[in-house]
Amino acid sequence: MPPTTIQNGVVVSLEYTLTLDDGEVVDEATADDPLEYLHGADNIIPGLEKALTGLKIGDRKQVVIQPEEGYGEYDPEDMEEVERSLFPDDLELEEGMMLTMSDENDNLFDAVVVDYDDEIVTLDFNHPLAGETLHFTVRVLALRDATEEEKLHGHPHNADADHV
Repeated sequence: MPPTTIQNGVVVSLEYTLTLDDGEVVDEATADDPLEYLHGADNIIPGLEKALTGLKIGDRKQVVIQPEEGYGEYDPEDMEEVERSLFPDDLELEEGMMLTMSDENDNLFDAVVVDYDDEIVTLDFNHPLAGETLHFTVRVLALRDATEEEKLHGHPHNADADHV
């Protein structure tokens, strides 16, 4: 029997609109291109996962997530100055540009170019939504039990790589 409510181990398909306090839409998933995630596997931000627990197919909900349950508080110390010579010569930098970087262990992370000149590039490693209060409008489209392989891997296999 398929699951009737959102709970751990269930693959959830939902549409949502994410806005900030000023009403700016920063992300959305539609019924034609929904977000699919494995509930309880940290695929989405903690505050949204908690708010969705127990909902049923067809349920709609408006959820306000504070920074500590979303992408965290903005940390002004999470900036770094890096030598320009560490970047490819043909990379045209722009302020606000998002870069995917790797460390010595090949761990990937994102950074935003805050400032640059011929010598130094200043990078901000905060998530772009850090410090923001997030306003979600969601509708649950479908629920299904995760396969054992999906549970083992921690994500649905037919979903895109989106993680809210």
